[in-house]
Amino acid sequence: MEKTLVIIPARGGSKRIPRKNIKLFLGKPIIQYSIEAALNSNCFDEVMVSTDDKEIAEKSIELGAKVPFIRTDKNSNDFSTTADVIEEVIEQYQLNGLKFKYVCCIYPTAPFITADKLQQALQIIKTQNATSVVSVVKYSFPILRSFNLKEGYLNLNWPEYANKRSQDLPTAYHDAGQFYFLRVDDFMKSKKIFTEKTLGFELPETEVQDIDTEDDWKLAEIKYTFLNSGKSS
Repeated sequence: MEKTLVIIPARGGSKRIPRKNIKLFLGKPIIQYSIEAALNSNCFDEVMVSTDDKEIAEKSIELGAKVPFIRTDKNSNDFSTTADVIEEVIEQYQLNGLKFKYVCCIYPTAPFITADKLQQALQIIKTQNATSVVSVVKYSFPILRSFNLKEGYLNLNWPEYANKRSQDLPTAYHDAGQFYFLRVDDFMKSKKIFTEKTLGFELPETEVQDIDTEDDWKLAEIKYTFLNSGKSS
């Protein structure tokens, strides 16, 4: 049987937004949106939160997720990567006798995630020749026309494109920071989320928002409220 695991990595330490992963977002702990989307998708045999924090662990269990083990100190610092956490979780499950064919990582600060998106992405990785499926979004302006600042003065990063029309430049994408679907065997060989066989799951800009500062948080709440204003309870 092909089993699928979802990992929600929720470290306790957050310097720019204190207690970020369980801070109330429009009245609910922000991690609740990720947990509920995972549970409601019916995609996963196990919905788990990887954390080093007792309060986050207790809240996650209360919301329906599992916390079968606490994250190690090694992967609880500012330098540990998402791939490090995924690897640790997979290895711990394997030690406990549980193996999965697919794993999905959903960030705990992803209130725009939906069960429908997860269902679609899982179907893609199951049916396409891909090692991973990653949520992406278009840059709102061609990156080849971007500037850098040197001593306060603007300089084109790629001056050779200065006179090119925006519509003639290639579309560029960036990580939307919502979820990654991975084939476990491929990931454990490469230890990489992005490979030559990574497919993009494109999201509209209205459903994407980095949440790294208090201003980001407010903007995300405004976007979320706007997107859901026409939905009845």
